[in-house]
Amino acid sequence: MIKHTISRRAFLREAGAATLGVTATLALPNLFLNRTFAATGENPSELVRVGAIACGGQGNSNIGAVMKNVVAVCDVDKKHVETTRARVEKANGAKVETYTDYRKMLENKGIDAVLVSTPDHWHALASADALVAGKDVYCEKPLTLTIHEGQVLVKLARKYKRVFQTGSQQRSDAKFLKAAEYIRNGRLGKIKRVLVGLPGVNYAERAKPLTVPDSEPPAELNYDMWLGPAPYRPFNVNRVHYLFRFFWDYSGGQMTNWGAHHLDITQWALGMDESGPVEAEATCQWNKDKLYETPETFHITYRYANGTVVECNSGGNKYKMGATFEGEKGVIYVNRGALTFDPESLEEEALKDSDVRLYPELKAYAKLRSPHHANWLDCIKTRRLPVCDVAVGHHSAIVCHLGNIAVRTGKKVKWDPAAEQIVGDAELANWATKAYRAPWKLPEV
Repeated sequence: MIKHTISRRAFLREAGAATLGVTATLALPNLFLNRTFAATGENPSELVRVGAIACGGQGNSNIGAVMKNVVAVCDVDKKHVETTRARVEKANGAKVETYTDYRKMLENKGIDAVLVSTPDHWHALASADALVAGKDVYCEKPLTLTIHEGQVLVKLARKYKRVFQTGSQQRSDAKFLKAAEYIRNGRLGKIKRVLVGLPGVNYAERAKPLTVPDSEPPAELNYDMWLGPAPYRPFNVNRVHYLFRFFWDYSGGQMTNWGAHHLDITQWALGMDESGPVEAEATCQWNKDKLYETPETFHITYRYANGTVVECNSGGNKYKMGATFEGEKGVIYVNRGALTFDPESLEEEALKDSDVRLYPELKAYAKLRSPHHANWLDCIKTRRLPVCDVAVGHHSAIVCHLGNIAVRTGKKVKWDPAAEQIVGDAELANWATKAYRAPWKLPEV
């Protein structure tokens, strides 16, 4: 790699504006400011120094994927911090900085990029602050809690010319890539319908016991910081950590948990990464004991302007887990570890180099343990847009949010993908944003 000497301010001033193509660059190629070197694999290369914001369940998974790069960890739970610090220091043989407030971590000039693995209600704010601080970002899906948050993140990422990968790792899986490419190249002809199957709520499997009274938070948890921009509620052990995802203040249930994966692949295969459906309507069932707030089961129908219909079902075992694409010439089904063609002849002819290829660079990561994270780290060095850039993650999250708005209101939601607005109903349009608890607020663009 050719060495360059340039200040961060000059780098941002001289960098070219990003475009929406997946092969676009955010700045000059082969420019990377970090001059810390380390051995990565067999070949020495510049080390992208990563700080991890949140190191619980999914946070530890993300940390494991980029272990050699981790130089700092942060969590509002001191036990999480200490456990993860010890794990990373043992793996790397080097001291790890620790924080309980991510804002202090962002002040560290020795950190180039951050992993954001917080509960969903923190995704946008932590990522936005990181972008303003000049850090590249990997943020877990769903990218946002509201549509407005995603609009802000896209603008900030472009303004500060940061590499931003959404943690929708199915984009970097060979089976999902193949399914999307075959569909985009017309192997099924016109797509008539897509059936998306999601799991039901697993609250009962995780909450032991099912109900507990509110209480004081444990001493190791900064609960006020855990709430952050969310409205104040008394602490309850069945509303934090994994179970947060079944309460509206923090997440969107299985729609934003698993729908963010399979609807993301649906968008990709349909060529809708820069667009989306024009309508969403839903039916659902709520938990009769009110153990949690998000629906126990739901069925959402999305309609696209070209006539394609997407049916998304959760908890009803109506469709196979994953995405089933029904076209004029046959059916393609894809899920983690599964890819089938019906008829099988749809797969017989391999794609040509001249055919539509969605992200050719993914081939280089095919044998890696975590190709999605590897793509992010490489893009930080080359300044290319990653396979699930912030704009892609934003548009996929919109699909989830529109479905949840239809679920919560019982109304048909009409959406203008170009203007990114709910249309025809001023009351529904208000669901695109949500007030933050003071003093928290998103950075201004």
